[in-house]
Amino acid sequence: MKLAALLAAVLALGCAKSETSRVRQTAATMEKEQRPEVLLERGRALAAIGDLVRAEQYLTAAIDRGADEAKVTPVLMRVCLEGKRYRAAIDYGEAYLRTHPKDARLRYLIGTLHYAIGDASRARAHLTQVTTELPDHADAHYALAVVLFDGEHDVVSADKHFRAYVQLAPTGLHADEARAAMLRSVP
Repeated sequence: MKLAALLAAVLALGCAKSETSRVRQTAATMEKEQRPEVLLERGRALAAIGDLVRAEQYLTAAIDRGADEAKVTPVLMRVCLEGKRYRAAIDYGEAYLRTHPKDARLRYLIGTLHYAIGDASRARAHLTQVTTELPDHADAHYALAVVLFDGEHDVVSADKHFRAYVQLAPTGLHADEARAAMLRSVP
């Protein structure tokens, strides 16, 4: 009986040792799986196959785990835009702008998204800042002119930005429309 108990104890110790080893190995694997780079790549892969909800989850987890926001935020916003989740894209972009307020190109995108969801005043604020920081950004001038003209019915202020657009991009995509919207001088 004592021999059987001793044998059972030795076997239990061996099982406990292998169980401990298995738990440690699982924990190490889980830790590796939670690295920001791994989460980012999984998010990109899920986005590529169209699983936008899970892609967003992985990408936000990557940011939470310390991934470079400058690399992840554009991918995250693209995922939201593809899923027609404009407000979510705006929220992620504005969160990034709070820590990187000089990113005028992202601010331009946020401004146009605000206008797309019907928020002309926030669109105007973002686009005005872009045209101030990047006065040669023709598309920002055009977008701001459209917001002012259509969204806020401020044709005088819009005229200034339509003119800036035409001056910066005389053969640009919106040049004819900008010219047609400009105010004419009154004799």
